[in-house]
Amino acid sequence: MIRLQKIDSKNLWKVVGLSVKEQQKGFVATNTQSLLEAYVTVTSGKTALPFAIYSDEELVGFVMFGYDTIDAADEPAIAPGNYCIWRFMIDQKYQGNGFGKAALAKAIEYLRAKPCGPAQYCWLSYEPENIAARALYTSMGFSENGETDGEEIVSVLKL
Repeated sequence: MIRLQKIDSKNLWKVVGLSVKEQQKGFVATNTQSLLEAYVTVTSGKTALPFAIYSDEELVGFVMFGYDTIDAADEPAIAPGNYCIWRFMIDQKYQGNGFGKAALAKAIEYLRAKPCGPAQYCWLSYEPENIAARALYTSMGFSENGETDGEEIVSVLKL
């Protein structure tokens, strides 16, 4: 069973050690970079919620949520007052086993509980060349809204 668990001193270094396949490394930041961004975001008074993804007791991935804006120059217009799946990855040794879809479903379930406040939408972004991400997100109900976040395509799900 897939579950999300807060990052703490017991799982921090294991989360940092997760990685995607070599050909995917240009599509997602490392978990170290993500956790550093989370720290800076939170200390700036904004929201970043990093979680480890477990299948039963096995660490299989990482997800990080945002809420509202983080005052980045290229944030899409959908950002204010909404949730964002800021980072999402499944470790290379667990890919292709359905963990991505199950973890994304658990992430959406978590956001529908509105842990940081009300929102109508959840948005995320991905590199145009990341066909696997596009297929996964589309299969879960996300649809591209015509916006970009830097060079990435923005896709939105109504909560």
